Amino acid sequence: MTNTSLQRAGIAVASLAGVAALAVGIWLLRTFDPNAVGNPFPACIFKTLTGLYCAGCGATRALHALVHGDVGKAFSMNPLLVFVLPLLPILAAWSLGWRPAWLHPFVRRVSSPILWLLLLSGFWILRNLPWAPFTSLAPG
Repeated sequence: MTNTSLQRAGIAVASLAGVAALAVGIWLLRTFDPNAVGNPFPACIFKTLTGLYCAGCGATRALHALVHGDVGKAFSMNPLLVFVLPLLPILAAWSLGWRPAWLHPFVRRVSSPILWLLLLSGFWILRNLPWAPFTSLAPG
């Protein structure tokens, strides 16, 4: 096999593994309610140890709401996740080789580690502030 065919085979295997993981995740979220006692989803370690919300707190409950079609509830659990989630298919397609010229500036901006560091740390801090409107960023 040539190097190019090995790369394509690797991409195909990774893509299939990603699709399988996505299917299992959706099945788990459709089957089990993360709000129910005794659910199989782990609690947030940061929240358990500190009593504060991390940037990901409420993500499992938000995804559960999304797979059940409740965008409003998902937004109340983790608004950042609801805004970022639509970017993932675009970035996945980009990483698999779909690279139209009009998308280059967008991908260059959203691929910046500094952007994500500022966005996640800012969201993490703001959702723990005890004043309105910041209290609405905490999981509902």
